[in-house]
Amino acid sequence: MVPEALHVAIVLSPFILLPAAGWLGARGSRHARFLSLVPAVLTAYFGFTYWLVSTTGAFTVTLPWATNLGLSLSFHFDGLALMFATLITAIGALIVEYAARYLDGHRDAGKFHISLFAFIGAMLGVVLADNVVTLFVFWELTGFTSYLLIGFEHEKPQARQAALQALLVTAAGGLALLAAGILLSNAGGTSSLSMLRGNDLNLTNDPAYAGIAILVLFAAFTKSAQFPFHFWLPNAMQAPTPVSAYLHSATMVKAGVYLIARMTPLLGGTALWSGSIAAVGALTMLGASYRAVLETDLKRILAYSTIGALGVMMLLLGLGTPQAVTAALTYLLAHACYKGALFLVAGAVEHETGTRDVRSLAGLSRAMPKTALAAMLAAASMGGIVLFFGFIAKEQLYESVGAASPFGIHAGVLTAAAVASSMLLGSAGFIAGVSPFIGQSTPGRVIQEPPASLWVGPLILGAAGLVTGLAPAIIDAPLGLAVASIIQDAPPVSLAIWHGWSGTLALSVLTSFVSIGLFVFREPVRRMLRPRALRTERVYTGALAGLDAISRTVAPALQSASLRSYALIVVMTGVAFVAAALLTNRVLPTLSRWTPIELHEAVVAGLIVAAALSAAVARSNMTAALSLGAVGYGVALMYALFGAPDLAMTQFAVETLTVVIFVLVFYQLRGFGDLSSRIVKVRDALVAIAAGSVITVLALFIGASGTTSRLSSYFAEMAPTRAHGRNIVNVILVDFRGFDTLGETTVLVTVAIGVRALLLIGRERRP
Repeated sequence: MVPEALHVAIVLSPFILLPAAGWLGARGSRHARFLSLVPAVLTAYFGFTYWLVSTTGAFTVTLPWATNLGLSLSFHFDGLALMFATLITAIGALIVEYAARYLDGHRDAGKFHISLFAFIGAMLGVVLADNVVTLFVFWELTGFTSYLLIGFEHEKPQARQAALQALLVTAAGGLALLAAGILLSNAGGTSSLSMLRGNDLNLTNDPAYAGIAILVLFAAFTKSAQFPFHFWLPNAMQAPTPVSAYLHSATMVKAGVYLIARMTPLLGGTALWSGSIAAVGALTMLGASYRAVLETDLKRILAYSTIGALGVMMLLLGLGTPQAVTAALTYLLAHACYKGALFLVAGAVEHETGTRDVRSLAGLSRAMPKTALAAMLAAASMGGIVLFFGFIAKEQLYESVGAASPFGIHAGVLTAAAVASSMLLGSAGFIAGVSPFIGQSTPGRVIQEPPASLWVGPLILGAAGLVTGLAPAIIDAPLGLAVASIIQDAPPVSLAIWHGWSGTLALSVLTSFVSIGLFVFREPVRRMLRPRALRTERVYTGALAGLDAISRTVAPALQSASLRSYALIVVMTGVAFVAAALLTNRVLPTLSRWTPIELHEAVVAGLIVAAALSAAVARSNMTAALSLGAVGYGVALMYALFGAPDLAMTQFAVETLTVVIFVLVFYQLRGFGDLSSRIVKVRDALVAIAAGSVITVLALFIGASGTTSRLSSYFAEMAPTRAHGRNIVNVILVDFRGFDTLGETTVLVTVAIGVRALLLIGRERRP
């Protein structure tokens, strides 16, 4: 068996190899091409792991992380995780090979490969994570690395805006996922997803179920660009083509689909869960497929068709039957192959022609026959042509929606929606994959076949759609293992390209013919139809504009470059929060004892109060400094009276040094005038009284509550055994509170340097 630490190291290898990725990527395509070996080897590793899972069952590997917090870096290997992981690494190998040539000679190629490898590692972490905290960390890391990749051409304002938009939308979903993970851990008593599934918990009866479900759905919908969060994906086409092909067709956008599939065993089975997924998926499927046929930019056509395909997968997962879940994963595999190929073809076409406008592209098959072959294979699969894997996925879709009647919706309505969407998506595939290569080429334009690195990858993906269509049985076992990870006791998967004459076959044939017809008459269709998609992006832009307006209004008052203003805001905020918590939650303990006060203690306390009042009303700096010193000496005397001579000595030393420094500084400075108005003084007095009252109440109730101290016995026990010291106070300062002491020392050193600088400035200004 493979050691657990080795499993973890292999999964994290893309992060470990980041320096090598940057170094080789910056040295040109000859060296960068070797980087594709890393995801290729990982693909072989996941193939071996699949064999382990199929023979011995799913397993989890764990590496201690923050043990005191109950956190560990744990990865779970089952059919669903391995299917996604294999997609990530297999397509990743082709993308790395493609990117090496596509960015050959680019000054930032090294940075690109670093970001790409970090993204590969983040995606593997998402699909393999077994801990909700680990899942959140990798989930957010995918958003951050995609931000770097989308905004790779950062000189362009459009690229920067698109990257920021993708980051903000998906990061909002990430925060929702974190909240859902915390609630889920509290409800289930563990943060391990595999243990939660294994405990057969009925979370639907938990009071927090609705909140957990809504938060998870929000995270999934933002990541997978579902309505109304779909707008960020077409805008992200500002990214280089390898990024679009990888992030937006095969990996990142499918993270939301993965999250829904992973959480279905825990949260599924309710109208809230299934109904929301199915409704949002159906709406996204129809709206995005409609918009795809109206676009003229190759990458935007593919982007909207990707959103439509993601809607199909969400719809099927929302239906939740074994047949529908099988159809969803089948559709996912088919989509990854043909859409990745079409994105890479779009990049090769743009690389050679300098444009992505389908209206100005034609006849490229003569100059680019290999690229044309790859594009047409992928387009045939996307169009659901017989003998291709896309045809099988389309039939699975029709059979699933035809057998379901969720929430009273007639199966015919869902079937009609699925057929209409498939017709539009098939037409979009032909527009993107066929139209640039047929017809008469533009005269005078010199075009040639791109380098092999730019057409081998899409050709492999296009051929994969044909091979799996002709022999779908080769993926029955891994697909069945993935379905079993979502639905227990699911029947074995048995894909076939021929099921006999049926209504489903008739619908499939009709879909193909209509898709071809829409493609042939694409220009009249574009003129007849108009984009009617709801512009939810305006909500995003309006929200950002509102935040900017608030910032412009509030920032000048908050960022006034005045230390007094900053201190006032901090104190007011702290007092407000603490007072609100005390009043609303009633957390103050009951007064259970009163400590007798001796006469000499009362005298010292009175002196402290009198000195503090004197400092507040003092008319000169020297008087204020001396009064504050009296406060400090009074506190030191109180330490001595209560049996803490070491603290008293420390306090005496600090107060003496502080008073001397203040006196020296104020002696060099001119006297300050009365800069505060009466209203400001009253405000400051009220804030000071409020802060003092809150601290007094806390100190009084804590001191009089009779709470037994747990730290004193801990320090007394641990000082000689753990810190090897017998002076407990010294051990606390140096070991247990070492960083606190370091901070205090740093402050004193900084003050001393500042005082020295002030003295030198004063000398230089003297005549």
